[in-house]
Amino acid sequence: MPMGEYRDEKDSSRLCQLTEQQREFAAAFLNEEDIDRDEKIQETREWIADSEDLCARTDDFFILRFLRGCKFDVEQAKQKLRSYYVQRSLSPEWFTNRDPFLPEVQELLKLGVFLPLKNVDEEGRLIVVVRTCVHDPKKHKQSNVFKVGMMLLDLACRDHVHCSLYGIVAIHDMTGVRLSHAFQMTPNIIRRLVSTWQAYPNRIRSLDYVNAPGHVNMVLNIFRQFMSGKLKQRMHVHTGNARTLLRKISPSVLPTELGGTDGDYESLTRYWKQRAEENKQWLMDDEKFKLKT
Repeated sequence: MPMGEYRDEKDSSRLCQLTEQQREFAAAFLNEEDIDRDEKIQETREWIADSEDLCARTDDFFILRFLRGCKFDVEQAKQKLRSYYVQRSLSPEWFTNRDPFLPEVQELLKLGVFLPLKNVDEEGRLIVVVRTCVHDPKKHKQSNVFKVGMMLLDLACRDHVHCSLYGIVAIHDMTGVRLSHAFQMTPNIIRRLVSTWQAYPNRIRSLDYVNAPGHVNMVLNIFRQFMSGKLKQRMHVHTGNARTLLRKISPSVLPTELGGTDGDYESLTRYWKQRAEENKQWLMDDEKFKLKT
């Protein structure tokens, strides 16, 4: 199922429009009804305007993503939106200086550390491939790896209707893992990363680890300590190659490196590097939305 072309932020109101099939899903699983959707968006927008310590985006689709992520419980959506910005304030090294032309960012964009796929799976979910070990820990700071990942995730979610409805599948390709990669992931960094994941409005439907060595669970057990019970249940480790992943996700939407037939890492890397560069101003402007100090 193709996602279609990514669109500019100015199309926010158009991104709120759903097909009949999407509308039925949203009503059945997300409590989204046309009759009060605009009212709840406006209520949340007014809450943002009245918040003395919060400078947040207020376009329809941005707010709608939080409402969908909380099954249209407005109070929960407000809490999640605040948490989203709190987590960004706690990790400024991941969310500031988001210029895609900075040398350290360019290096990681060229490596393809984070690659949303161009087609969604059979359930309509956005699939992102996180190449956790493609960088060199001696050369690349883990904070910059996370920064590039968050930049591209923000761009994908900004324009992706399917993602707001059906959620995200994150495939962590651990090809090339070394002990030095594990040393970069301290418990404090893992705790902040998990908190950031859980503050995003789009639901994480599955966390899959492929090409993983047997000892990967030593690190993943630290992740589990900070996860909600629901998220823990959605972690799946595929030791060895990615063949067991193909039982869950059709090869027609996966790149060749994961046993699929839809392009490869190289083409995805070029695509997302270009997308980041084209959206330099949006990425840098996004820094002004934060908790007020």
